[in-house]
Parts: sequence; structure tokens; C-alpha cells
Amino acid sequence: MRLWRIDGWKAHPTDAQREVLQDLVTSAQYTEFGRKYNFSSLFNIRSFKQTVPIHEYDDIKPYIQRIMNGEQNILWNTPIYWFAKSSGTTSDKSKFIPVSEESLQDCHYKAAKDVLTMYYNFNPDSDLLTGKGLVLGGSHTIHQVNDDVQYGDLSAVLLQNSPFWGHWIRTPELSIALLDEWETKIEKLALNTIGENVTSISGVPTWTLVLFRRILEITGKSCMAEVWPSLELYMHGGVSFTPYREQFQQLIGKPIHYLEMYNASEGFFAAQDVPGEEGMLLFTDHGIFMEFMPIEEYGKADPQTIGLREVELNKHYAPVISTNGGLWRYLVGDTVQFTSLNPFKIKVSGRLKHYINAFGEEVMVDNSDKAIAIASGKTGAIVNDYTAAPVYFSAHGNGAHEWLIEFEKEPADLAQFVRELDAALKSINSDYEAKRHKDIALQMPLVKSLRKGVFKEWLRSKGKLGGQHKVPRLSNDRKYVDEIMAFVS
Repeated sequence: MRLWRIDGWKAHPTDAQREVLQDLVTSAQYTEFGRKYNFSSLFNIRSFKQTVPIHEYDDIKPYIQRIMNGEQNILWNTPIYWFAKSSGTTSDKSKFIPVSEESLQDCHYKAAKDVLTMYYNFNPDSDLLTGKGLVLGGSHTIHQVNDDVQYGDLSAVLLQNSPFWGHWIRTPELSIALLDEWETKIEKLALNTIGENVTSISGVPTWTLVLFRRILEITGKSCMAEVWPSLELYMHGGVSFTPYREQFQQLIGKPIHYLEMYNASEGFFAAQDVPGEEGMLLFTDHGIFMEFMPIEEYGKADPQTIGLREVELNKHYAPVISTNGGLWRYLVGDTVQFTSLNPFKIKVSGRLKHYINAFGEEVMVDNSDKAIAIASGKTGAIVNDYTAAPVYFSAHGNGAHEWLIEFEKEPADLAQFVRELDAALKSINSDYEAKRHKDIALQMPLVKSLRKGVFKEWLRSKGKLGGQHKVPRLSNDRKYVDEIMAFVS
């Protein structure tokens, strides 16, 4: 029955999206926001787009503050008692994303069940549900705003609202999942889960690797397959898995399935329906209406968006969403590319504000992740984490990209790694290749190898250690690179 429904919206995605928007506008027509934009007289997508402006977080922050103070029927027509605290980067600003009962049930939980259904359809002999799922989420501390309203990381909100039977099929126990301090948490996670029959793991790659290494230290085993012989699935999202794949394969020690998901505080947007195949199936029937802004529109006074019928393969778009949690034409901040138009499949290519385009080279995170993976493969290096930023033109020479890289395994020859990195970027990105021609605009990349643990220490110094906090891969200015270099010295 569930598979039949998935096949329905997969085959008719634009119809599903039209129905989603109609439901959203009808539900919210008598909210304060719905009255302001006259939702009761919006009867098609065109009028909706003409009437409602695109919002970034600061535009909706005043509404959200009022809901957090106890007002209701502002953005959505059912009570909002939960907020998912989102940061995503090392920015000091926290975003509080409203979570309604509808967004829990008809988006997050529905999508999770669909992921499970698609996995079993692909792998009918799976033993996934005979063991436990290890959830390596963010900080699970729940904060009380007032008697009714609470906030926490998305993973905390989902855990607190999941049905009682959900706790039977996951590990660790709630008291450990609720720990906030990550180094203590990793230690307790390791000790608590070693004896469990873990069949699946979900979490950010960096912290999952830290957990694996600690468990292998404690047990003296050579690989995770000896600790959890039934492990068959790793679900990841939030950062590209490309630079980590080789380390996972080595540490796990046997072939397993890897499944990418695009699950954010704002909603569950997509997931791989076929493990190992590029692209995540876009979820078009999960309470989210999606528009796509070509990235060259970002920053314009009246940015234009397109619908699914008009998207093209391999172009960068910024998703603009309207949701059953009360976000209206909200710019998520990620960039995506379509890898398939039938069915619609996407990959996350970066962040709107995380790229390098100081010299017209338009290097996105997707490019840099691939180049790092290629250079590592050719030099035998293993990269833990990295960040890069422009070096501007000066009296001393042309521009360049400066890379700070923390290696798990250093290349035998760093100069060769730099050459391979440069060659890979040229092969992936024609704009970069043009700017590198004869060193006219860009010189060879400048790569600095950092000692192990620097990024972790830097994140800790900013109070951003653990969970969903990530080192920004690319930046169009030197803020992070200069901060980290000052921190190192």
C-alpha cells in the first residue's frame, strides 16, 4: 500500500505539488499571515508567487518571536509548541524553525517511513528491523521557552515526539542521547552500544568516524564488522559523503549500503531510493511546496523562481519552500542540482553563501569535495576536514585559493597532492580552468596541512562542537581561514 502511494507521487510529481500548495494555502487562509496575503483568493501557483514575497529567516523572525512568546494562528493554523533550533554552520545566529503536528506526521515521519519502504523494496531480504538503529544526532537537550513552547535540535524534537515503540528499535538509551557535551557523549555512546545488535547507523560522517575509532580502541577489534556483524546500512546527510567514503569502507571492513538523505530542520526533502545510485528522490507529497531559484537570481530585488516543469539537469538552484510548519516562500540557503528529471532526483551542491567566486571561478562545495576525493585517491592521502578561501590580488602577485586541510593520513608528497587537487578542479569546473590558464587570474592553490584536531578545537572555542555543527568548506571571504590560522598560531 505504501509503495503504491510512493509510485503515485513519483509518477505524477507536479500534480502532487499542486495539491500540496492548495492544502497549505487553504489550511492557513485564516492565519495572520494568510489574511495579510489574502490566501482565500489565491487559486493557482502564479497568483501565489505574485502575491507572497520570498522570505529569508530575518524576514520571518518577528513572526517566530511572537509564536515563541505564546501567540498562535500566526503562520500556521494549528498550535506550534516545538521549534527546531538550526545553525548548520559556525554562524553565531541560531534559527528557530516552527514544527507543527502536521510537519512532524506528514513530513518528517512520513518521509522516514517512505525511506524504509524504498529500502526494503530495493533489498527485500534485509534484516534491518531485527536489530537496532544507532542514532548519532545533534544536541538532544530540550530548552523550555515557557509553559507550552520548547526548542531543541531537530533530532531532539523528533525523538521527543516519536511513538513509544520507536525507542525499542533505536540505541543509545535516551539519557545518553540527551547528553550535550560531545566528548563525554562519544565515550558513553561507545560503551553503551558495543553490546547491541546494531543494523543501521545514521549521523554526520565526522562524528560517526570518531565513534568508530573509539569503539575499536575499546574492543581491540580490527573493524566495525567484528563489533556489529549485522550492520548493513549507513544513512548520512548534511555534508557530502565523498571525502569520507574510503575511511568508512576501511573502518567497517565489509560492504554495506550507504543511503543519503536530505533532511533539514525545515523539512525532509529527499532521499536515495536506490542505494549507490547518484541523486536523491525528491519528496513531492510531504507537505512541502517547492520552487527553485536559479542562483544568479539571488540578491536581485525581485528574484524569479521556476517549477519542476522548467528545471534543467546540472544547473545550480536554491530551493524556496512553503511548508505545513508555516514557512512561506522561504529560502532554505542550500543549493541543489537535478541529476534526473524522470523521476526528479537532486543532489545538494553547497550553500548559497558557501562558495568561492572571488575571480569568476564559481567553485561550489560539490566541486571541492570531488577534487579532494580525486587528489586523495591519487596520492594515498585521507582527508578528515578542510576549508578554503580566496587569496586576493596584491602587489606580490595574482590571486589564489588557500586550503587548510586536516589529514587523517598525510600524502607522501604534499606538492603532488596540490597538483592533483588543481588538475581535478580544472577537469570539474571550466570557469576555474579558464581562470587558471597561464596563472593569469589564479595561481596554484596554496595548501596548508593542519595538525589533527585543529578544526575540532576551533569549533569548541566557538561553542559549536558536536552534532550538526560543521566546518564551512568554502567561503568567498577570508573570515574563517584567518580565524583558524590565528587560532593555530
